[in-house]
Amino acid sequence: MKRDIPELKLQDVGGAELPYLHYPGGEKQMLFCHATGFLPWLWHPIIEEFSPEYSIWAPYICNYRSCDPHEGGLKWNIIAEDLGAFCRAQKIENHVQVGHSMGATVSTIAASLFGVRPRGLFLIEPIFLPEEFYSLTPSVEGHPLASKSIKRLNYWQSEEDAHAYLKSRSFFTTWDEEILHLYKRFGMEKMPEGDMRLACSPESEAAMFMGGWCCNPWPLLEKIGCPVLVLEGEKSPNVDFVDLHRAVSLLPRGEFGSVADAGHLIPMEKPREITLLIKDFMAKLA
Repeated sequence: MKRDIPELKLQDVGGAELPYLHYPGGEKQMLFCHATGFLPWLWHPIIEEFSPEYSIWAPYICNYRSCDPHEGGLKWNIIAEDLGAFCRAQKIENHVQVGHSMGATVSTIAASLFGVRPRGLFLIEPIFLPEEFYSLTPSVEGHPLASKSIKRLNYWQSEEDAHAYLKSRSFFTTWDEEILHLYKRFGMEKMPEGDMRLACSPESEAAMFMGGWCCNPWPLLEKIGCPVLVLEGEKSPNVDFVDLHRAVSLLPRGEFGSVADAGHLIPMEKPREITLLIKDFMAKLA
């Protein structure tokens, strides 16, 4: 059954208000955490496969706290702590938590350090950098992703120009059509002057990338007692420097999975396959 996309709500997490989507449903619960620079709305085709049987939340992790990419950005351990406050306020526990990229790493930190207690973690392409990276303090210019994101084009004269730009970029060619439509709808905002801008600005995205260097997740993995599936895209550019097999070996109840013919953005490329994998993972939790 197709469900309408809910309106954004706000939750006070202590000194900031975290935006989120909420799909009311049954007693069973799910929480979805998106990747850096992306949006909770992109989870919608997956979420509606579990709603209304489940009550589901999807926070919007962008610029909800003021952050400067040149001053270290928004640290991921702060986001994880806010996620803990969010779960307590919303009474989310014994749930299935799905995270992608930054969202997967933040979910790991939250479950290890900040009292988030899922019954299962489904981690898609988590960003577990080589340990030596976490002792570095890179500048925006020296960060391989922040340096690119802060230069991202962020002005189009009209909606037509913005959509033509997306269609011209190879980055989006592998995306599922429905996900791409949702990105066009929610990932860009029309300004009062009529021009279009990105909903998550290049500065905010760069601040998210910069914040990922602050908290080493490797010592935290052994603290996670629930079942964890760590999923990797077969063609992900991260394969050469993010050792997810090692991560699984450190998790007490970890399992590795690979998605054929997929890159880093598996939920955007293959939402139906992700849905089936989540359902299979959840069936094993019962």
